[in-house]
Amino acid sequence: MSELRSKFLEVYSVLKAELLHDPAFEFTDDSRQWVERMLDYNVPGGKLNRGLSVIDSYKLLKEGKELTNDEVFLASALGWCIEWLQAYFLVLDDIMDNSVTRRGQPCWFRQPKVGLIAVNDGILLRNHIPRILKKHFRQKPYYVDLLDLFNEVEFQTASGQMIDLITTLEGEKDLSKYSLPLHRRIVQYKTAYYSFYLPVACALLMAGENLENHINVKDILIEMGIYFQVQDDFLDCFGAPEVIGKVGTDIEDFKCSWLVVKALERSTKEQKKLLHEVYGKADEACVAKVKELYKVLDLQGVFAEYESKSYEKLVKFIESHPSKAVQAVLKSFLAKIYKREK
Repeated sequence: MSELRSKFLEVYSVLKAELLHDPAFEFTDDSRQWVERMLDYNVPGGKLNRGLSVIDSYKLLKEGKELTNDEVFLASALGWCIEWLQAYFLVLDDIMDNSVTRRGQPCWFRQPKVGLIAVNDGILLRNHIPRILKKHFRQKPYYVDLLDLFNEVEFQTASGQMIDLITTLEGEKDLSKYSLPLHRRIVQYKTAYYSFYLPVACALLMAGENLENHINVKDILIEMGIYFQVQDDFLDCFGAPEVIGKVGTDIEDFKCSWLVVKALERSTKEQKKLLHEVYGKADEACVAKVKELYKVLDLQGVFAEYESKSYEKLVKFIESHPSKAVQAVLKSFLAKIYKREK
């Protein structure tokens, strides 16, 4: 895995160098330095799971055949396009949420001299994706499908972000709006398409597959994405900050979290009243009361049951797929996330 990761990082350097010498724009030294610093700060710093999943998935679709250097490069380039997409979302998301840190360092817009220039940097990150695709995939028979895929997933993610933002509007905090269907819709659009479906769809296109024939694969990956987010919601409250790498703030942020939806489902009239009073307040005592209520309602037990049922359902879904290679791709995704602690 570490060898794959270092090869993947080498491809980042190649793509970055190409973008910094893109003939469509006349760079000055200052502008080239700005873009390079902006890329290094925002693109390669995460866990890189989404990007690496493209190579993993493509390998499994080739059923053990040794990949050529060209195939590794192209799968890596598509993986980096997803990491670029992620960076674009995060740079803008941090401004919208007025966040302080991201990946253990200050958000890009909080860097000296950056500020709201970060909005344009986000737009640049978004525009780098078709530049990479044009340079390396223009001659491929699936080029148009790739462009279409990235455009569609970006639209779905931005729309999911919009639902998330308008349900947590300041001054309109109303817990009674929160339900499992709303939670599912936010997660499906905001997270599942680009984090789970997109890497596998890229690998399928590279392997010469038609995405129209793989609607069931999309459905399974969306279910997996929802399961992943429920885990995230659970870890935000019950995970150890030193393990997950951040202090959860879903309660203070009035998020439509799976936990609060379940708490509303299970609570008495009095408990509901308490939740309405204390949820979404940036006050330690209020947060503690919410967490205490979660424990009283045994949400840890409810989550454990949800986790095992989701896992069984997903395995059954996956094993009903006719292709063993596609099954292997889906099982490798599931193995990465089942019972994770961060």
